[in-house]
Amino acid sequence: MKSFNELKKNIKKDYNSFDKEEIAIISNSASQFLSMGLRGLAYEYKIDLNIYEADYNQVEYQIFNKSSDLYKYSPKYVLVYLSTNKLLDKFYSSPLQERSKFADKYLCYIEELVSAVNNNLPNSILLLCNFPEIDDTIYGHQACKIEDSFLFQCRKLNYFLSEKSVHLHNLLIVDLIQIQNRFGIDRCFNNNIYITTDIVLSTEILPYVSEIVLNTISVRKGFVKKCVIIDLDNTIWGGVIGDDGFENIEVGSLGIGKAFSEFQKWLKELKQRGIILAVCSKNNEDVAKEAFTRNSEMVLSLEDISIFVANWDNKADNIKYIQSVLNIGYNSMVFLDDNPVERQIVKENIPEITVPELPEDPAYYLQYLYGLNLFDNTGITKEDANRTVLYQKEAEISNLKKSYVNESDFLQSLDMASVVEPFSMRNMARVVQLSQRSNQFNLRTIRYTDNDVLDRIGDSKYLTYSFTLTDKFGDNGLICVVVLNKITDNQVFIENWFMSCRVLKRGMEHFVLNTIISDLKNSGVEELTGEYIQTAKNALVENHYSNLGFAGKDGYWNINVRNYINKETYIKKATNE
Repeated sequence: MKSFNELKKNIKKDYNSFDKEEIAIISNSASQFLSMGLRGLAYEYKIDLNIYEADYNQVEYQIFNKSSDLYKYSPKYVLVYLSTNKLLDKFYSSPLQERSKFADKYLCYIEELVSAVNNNLPNSILLLCNFPEIDDTIYGHQACKIEDSFLFQCRKLNYFLSEKSVHLHNLLIVDLIQIQNRFGIDRCFNNNIYITTDIVLSTEILPYVSEIVLNTISVRKGFVKKCVIIDLDNTIWGGVIGDDGFENIEVGSLGIGKAFSEFQKWLKELKQRGIILAVCSKNNEDVAKEAFTRNSEMVLSLEDISIFVANWDNKADNIKYIQSVLNIGYNSMVFLDDNPVERQIVKENIPEITVPELPEDPAYYLQYLYGLNLFDNTGITKEDANRTVLYQKEAEISNLKKSYVNESDFLQSLDMASVVEPFSMRNMARVVQLSQRSNQFNLRTIRYTDNDVLDRIGDSKYLTYSFTLTDKFGDNGLICVVVLNKITDNQVFIENWFMSCRVLKRGMEHFVLNTIISDLKNSGVEELTGEYIQTAKNALVENHYSNLGFAGKDGYWNINVRNYINKETYIKKATNE
């Protein structure tokens, strides 16, 4: 992480080629250094972050006043920082008999702030900082069990905030507690600077606070890590399995084997959260797999691995093969290998991939990786838990396809079916997630929030579609979304069309177009119009509309609904039962 002074130098650099984003900072303490940190770090993320910084201590005025500059600016993100120091002042000024309910009362105040922002900026994301603890030692070491203590109420309030954020999807927490736990209060807070300037956060930790905010923005723009590719020997176990044998590799509860077991537990948790695990190892495959099938100390099993590649080929080439099967961007992948030479080869051949410089001592692997915080997200859906199975299935399908000469016969053999439904509370989380994560098959790259989806559920000018896909190997979940905007009675515009790249080349786009045009014919619509907005990542769909028979004109693509003839597809329409 660059220092605050280095980030300040970034502010003078050229941001013109970067995507623009807007954020407002509302704080009850001085925030000018926070603003500098955010702007400077945004350069590293290739984001031109335009910042509205409210005047000092204007939280209530900016948020409760509908004509305030905050709402005139109308940013996509609103960062609210209420310092623990001001919280302590408020606690001291509260009546003694009311202190056991201090957290409850202050939470009501925060709920009012959140509600006002959501009502006035329904499509914005509110980033709210939690409250790092201050132990004033009034009650000594037992403050944690005394309701009238500030420490008790501060912890209670932070729990309430976490609980509240679960149910308010446009509210995200900036976890300052995590940063204070990592660096310690003395590095996070400089009392002398606070007394003279009312700046609470030290310049040493401002880059890390800014990182949380920029990571959130980056995830919302679709930049997430989806896959960890792991080496085997001396990476997830100690020793070389080809020389030592599966029974003698170092893994388990004794000695350095414990470090590798703890590392495997962490990888398994990532898998259960929805991160794809793949193996890329220089080994004989049958020998390498013996560790997973015959060593009882192993935490990971073959069922945890989506793609297993073990051979003596160049690792960069093997990673390219893994990417071709997963069909995700290299910048969504992390490669973990103990060998610095192998790491360098991969970095030189695939510069987009993230390759952490693992410490020489495996005992420090986890501590190092914790600090990198590579797997930020803003929400988890049920599809995430099944992702490993889905990609294992994709690998099976890829192998099955090789046995067919005729692609039509192959597609027909898959027994594919799709449930088509409009947006609902049931599928909202997945629709939002897919909009944020789909980069390659995304015609206009519009990212939806929960409020965006709710708006389209309740507005009759929109037609919304979600498509699932099942096949003989299992259920792929919700994999495609289309939103139509009724321009006139005769013309409908495709506001959004995005799809998971896992199901490419299955004829899903034909099924989707057949479905929506059938509905439009029944409604008397004559023309369907689409648009392709080019980004750095969606060249895959550059010819999407022309391939489907749309005619291009002035940057838009049109197709006559009445004259449309259904495309060939081997996907059947199903019902959700």
